[in-house]
Amino acid sequence: MAAVVFPFALGQAGLTLAQSSTSEYNSNASEAQRKANTSQATSELFYMIQQLQGEVRRLQGEFEEQQHLIKRLQNQGRDRYIDLDQRILDLSEKVSAQPQAGDSAEGDVGKDKRAAEIRQYRQPEPDERKAYKAIQDLIHDQKEYDQAISRLYEFIDKYPEGDLTVNAYYWLGEVYLVKPQLEQARQAFSIVATRFGDHRKAPDAFYKLGVTLDRLDKKADARRQMEQVVTDYPESDAAGLAKKFLDSDQG
Repeated sequence: MAAVVFPFALGQAGLTLAQSSTSEYNSNASEAQRKANTSQATSELFYMIQQLQGEVRRLQGEFEEQQHLIKRLQNQGRDRYIDLDQRILDLSEKVSAQPQAGDSAEGDVGKDKRAAEIRQYRQPEPDERKAYKAIQDLIHDQKEYDQAISRLYEFIDKYPEGDLTVNAYYWLGEVYLVKPQLEQARQAFSIVATRFGDHRKAPDAFYKLGVTLDRLDKKADARRQMEQVVTDYPESDAAGLAKKFLDSDQG
């Protein structure tokens, strides 16, 4: 009997040991699979993060390019404006230096009479021109608007009632409009429009005054201002801009 029981017990023990080994093997395999799955998920998450970071960098690059393009267009526009302003000033000086024609023809008499009704602005001296150019550099190249405002006020005090003085008032309005300090811009443009209505800067000052009033939410005043630009300066570029403003306002 003992001989029969012993082998049976031995067989049971072997079976139990085999089951234990199998269970341990399965447990180890399961743990390895879990670790493998976790590692794969981590890798996929890391890849997704890298992809997102790359997309963010791409979008940032596009945004910076757009900002650069906008700034370049703004600078180009200001460059053209300053260049035109300088060329008109040079032409004005050349015309002032030319001898006046005689009164032999009736047409010439009429022209002289109309010219006499227009104020003759004092032409700038070399140091005055140099100071004005330095202010332009502050506005255009360095973007030092606060310093430019201080220098513009100093320029107006030092060189009153000159041709460039009117320009200084105008650019004072432009800088205040950029900052934006709208009430100060309104005052500066108003000075050019009311005190120097015969100056070449007057049409632009009238138009920019309308723009400023519109930004101050004074829509009716802005519209009247634009209408005045069209009426008083019909051949000017400012009149064309004013018409576009009025058309868009109607729409």
